[in-house]
Amino acid sequence: MGSANSKPAVSQNSSKKSKKMSTGQRDSKQVNELCGLSAEIKESASRSPGVGSSNENIEGVFYKFVILHAENDVDEAIRIQNLLQNKFCIKPGIIFAEMPCGKHILENLSDAVNGSAWTIILLTEGFLNGPWCEFQSYTCLANALNKEHKYNTVIPVRPLNNPLPREKTPFILQAINALEEESPAFAKQVERIFQDSTYRQQREIWRRERMKEKPEHL
Repeated sequence: MGSANSKPAVSQNSSKKSKKMSTGQRDSKQVNELCGLSAEIKESASRSPGVGSSNENIEGVFYKFVILHAENDVDEAIRIQNLLQNKFCIKPGIIFAEMPCGKHILENLSDAVNGSAWTIILLTEGFLNGPWCEFQSYTCLANALNKEHKYNTVIPVRPLNNPLPREKTPFILQAINALEEESPAFAKQVERIFQDSTYRQQREIWRRERMKEKPEHL
């Protein structure tokens, strides 16, 4: 009787353990997918001007903007990047898929946000496909709250192609007025937001911070 009663408990514990391992495997797989950004992403990103730059060149540039995007939205991110650079002369800009290889994805996120004047969050239907995009949003907004010079530098953009409906937008981003490409006022809003004076101020702060860090690496 005692032996019979103990079997279900062992089976239940094994089942729980199996579920935990399964969850861990899914989490590990997701992290690996994010860190890799996949060969398809790299191939799409390589079509963007300046993607061929070395890691050293990327890290030595303070960008006007970085576009954070879902894994499957690289082409749309490149299109918005080219729109801002070519039509509105807001350059240089970078998309997240262009960040250096070989670094941890969280380190790349930190470098992207701190190494650019504005952080653009690309609001497409793909934005909701995983937790990574929402994590990016929380990180950017927390950074903007903790650093005075980053205030009002997180810009959600709802593009023409496959835009994320307003009702599906995460609550944390609903408080920020998004740039909507289909809006007649889009061009004026872009010109009003991306001011050279703001860029120059942030670039100077970025340079000073880099100078402070240099002795630590010598």
